[in-house]
Amino acid sequence: MKNVTDSFVSLGHWPSAGSFGFNTDIFATNPINLSVVLGVLIFFGKGVLSDLLDNRKQKILNTIRNSEELRRGAVEQLEKAQARLRKVEMEADQFRVNGYSEIEREKLNLINSTYRILEQLENYKNETILFEQERAINQVRQRVFQQVLQGALGTLNSCLNNELHLRTISANIAMFGVMKELTD
Repeated sequence: MKNVTDSFVSLGHWPSAGSFGFNTDIFATNPINLSVVLGVLIFFGKGVLSDLLDNRKQKILNTIRNSEELRRGAVEQLEKAQARLRKVEMEADQFRVNGYSEIEREKLNLINSTYRILEQLENYKNETILFEQERAINQVRQRVFQQVLQGALGTLNSCLNNELHLRTISANIAMFGVMKELTD
């Protein structure tokens, strides 16, 4: 502190006229120079520094506001996307449930349809078997009848002579005549 006071005291001892020189005493000149520079800086730089700080403050505030708006927009978009995701998941679950019930329903319909078709095929099979049995029985009857008829004709032909044959024909013609008169 003594150096500072000595430097101010030494200002009064400077020669006022004539010579221009540099003071090489660092400890004596630095506080004076610093105080002059600081004074000039404070006086002239106060407004510029204040303007620079205000501009920087406004830029930071604008950046913060923009960031907040972007964050709010991102949060809104995220909430909308989450709501859409929940909706899509619910629809997917509903489709899955409906799909499974539709599959089960189709499966039951297919089983029932197949069962009905099998019943119809069984009925057709039984009808075909009955039809073939009746046809076979009829064929056997016809063959038996033909054989009996051939046997009877053979017996008649061997037993009948011409006279007996003519009488049988005449009796049959008479029977047909009586039947015709009854029907007219």
